[in-house]
Parts: sequence; C-alpha cells; structure tokens
Amino acid sequence: MSKHEEKKNASVVAEENKIKSEETAEKQEASELESLKEENQKLKDSFLRAYAEAENTKKRCAQELEKNSKYAISSFAKELLVVADNLGRALSAVDENASKECKALMQGVEMTQTELTKVFAKFGIKKIDCMGKVFDPNFEQVVQEVEDNEKPSGTIISELQSGYMINDRILREAMVIVTKDKK
Repeated sequence: MSKHEEKKNASVVAEENKIKSEETAEKQEASELESLKEENQKLKDSFLRAYAEAENTKKRCAQELEKNSKYAISSFAKELLVVADNLGRALSAVDENASKECKALMQGVEMTQTELTKVFAKFGIKKIDCMGKVFDPNFEQVVQEVEDNEKPSGTIISELQSGYMINDRILREAMVIVTKDKK
C-alpha cells in the first residue's frame, strides 16, 4: 500500500470515528434531554400538587374563620335566652286590670324585649316557630303528650320554652306539648 492510500484510509477511518463520536454525542444528548424532560414533568406535578394543597388549606381556613365568626357567640347567646324568657314571662304575668304604674313598667319591659329581639336578629339568632306544626325532634323536645282527636297525633299545641336558631344551627330546642291519639 502506498503512502497515499494509507493517508486515504487513515482519513476515512478518522472520518468514520468522527461520525461515530458525533452519533454517540447525539445519543447522549438525546438521553440527557429525555431525562431532563422527565425531571421537569415530575417537578411540574409536584408543584401542581403543592399548589392545590395550598389552595385547599386556604379554603379550609376561610371556612373555619367564617364558621368561628358565625358561631362564636353561641354560648353567650344561650345565656341571653334566659333573659328573653324572663322578659316574656314578665309580660304574660300582667293582666288587663293592672294599675297605670304597672302598665308603664310593662311598656318598659316590652321595649327591652323588642331591643333584645333586634340584637338577636343582628347576630342571626331567631326564634323557632313551632306552634300548630308537627313535632320535629331536630327542633323540639317533647315534655308532655295530651290526648286529642281533633288534631293529628304529634301536633304541637303548647310551647313551654321557646326554641332558637343561630344562623343555621340549633341554639336551643323548644320544649313542647304534643297531641296523641286517644286509646
């Protein structure tokens, strides 16, 4: 073989080696690119999960704050229900033949009761209207049953203690007397 052919063969071999090393480099770059894409997808998924969790936590906290602000006064309101009951009893205790002074006092009691009712309404506290309705154990507590064939069994005929709601929750059940069928 001549020197010229040897140079030519060496040049061809060098060219082939160069092509092989370029192909190897391309394969390595493609493999690296694929692993970077996978890592990017994993990080993206992790980010989306963390973001969703943060949003859920934010919503739960907002709901908890709303619930706390709505019902924070529940125990205080329960104590005030006794005051409302006593004002009602005072008003029902006066008869029509009362003296002028007594009637003036009763007007003051009525005004106090009206103000208390306004404050209750302001804070979402309302009286449960149950008279004449069918007994519902979610809102009333039966204290006594009375035989009566004129009204359907379980109809509330008397309220011994008023029931109250605060927003959409029971603050206090009404204590009621209901009808039952004669035997």
